[in-house]
Amino acid sequence: MTAPAGIYIHVPFCAVKCPYCDFYSQRYDRQTVQAYTEAVCRNLRALPAGLHADTLYFGGGTPSLLSGAQLMQITQAVREAVQLDADAEVTLEANPLTVTAAALNAWKAAGINRLSLGIQSVQPEVLRILGRRHTPEQAKSAVLRAQDAGFANLSADLMFGLAVQDAECLAADIDALTEMDIPHISAYMLKIEQNTPFAAQPPARCDDDAQADRYLQMHGLLTAAGYEHYEISNFARAGFGSRHNCKYWRLHPYYGIGPAAHSCHDGKRFAVPRDLAGFIADAVQQEDVTEPEAESVTERVMLGLRLKEGIRTDMLPDADRARILRRAKPLMPQYLTLTDGTLAMTPAGWLVSNAVLTALL
Repeated sequence: MTAPAGIYIHVPFCAVKCPYCDFYSQRYDRQTVQAYTEAVCRNLRALPAGLHADTLYFGGGTPSLLSGAQLMQITQAVREAVQLDADAEVTLEANPLTVTAAALNAWKAAGINRLSLGIQSVQPEVLRILGRRHTPEQAKSAVLRAQDAGFANLSADLMFGLAVQDAECLAADIDALTEMDIPHISAYMLKIEQNTPFAAQPPARCDDDAQADRYLQMHGLLTAAGYEHYEISNFARAGFGSRHNCKYWRLHPYYGIGPAAHSCHDGKRFAVPRDLAGFIADAVQQEDVTEPEAESVTERVMLGLRLKEGIRTDMLPDADRARILRRAKPLMPQYLTLTDGTLAMTPAGWLVSNAVLTALL
């Protein structure tokens, strides 16, 4: 039986572009945003008839720049176009500076029930280096406002890897997020992407050994605080794992709408061109096939091993299973574990995941 699908809406607008970010976005413009909203609704109506979905995710960009009316317009179009479960997880990525009482009320009215907050750090120097405009106090206020408005399902982004982020700095960030009772934390190691300001003028970063130390420190602190390290970059308290993002790693179907959005369904991967004007002009968004065999053994192993739950080896073809298990044996137990037929990476394995996957595949 096919798993319910996820719907992803890429919102390609930012007030200010962060120097480390290579996600597709343009400068916010009110008129363009409304034309974009209408194009999203047009594409929702073009989705396959009878599609069953149980997650909706607004990513970006800065989706919280959309007005309450625009979000309402899109979520209503989703419910008219697909069979969206009554208890669907509906996530909005939000900049802390956009989290006002009025916005929270509008988001709730539109059906948003999960917020992913781009906090990154509560250290002023780290925020300055990362080009974030909010202060630690504003981040904390955003969390409190959201909780007061009834948003229990919150996620915070945490970025690490700068030279200034020593063990004490990282511990302070983690303490702050856990004390704010944020039940989901997505922690990303700073990566210098091409065609970003950081590519031209990179900040001072930790060396590889220090990055490994910070990663394992983060694992230790968050698991001790009651979080499950359920995916290579994600930690959650019981019941708060991201249902939508798990679709990516479990190869469940998802449909992306918007410039630069990606989809995976019917055994293939698709991508929409990074072209806002073209997306608005086209009756239906263009999509290019980027991977014609999205459910290959290689894909299943690469994505499944990102999750703590790992992969069931009995789901692999006999020849592939035998080869992968033979290659996995020298990597156990430091980097891989095999329990009741399930192959999974350890936190140490996640640290060197590319090397582990190369050895296996």
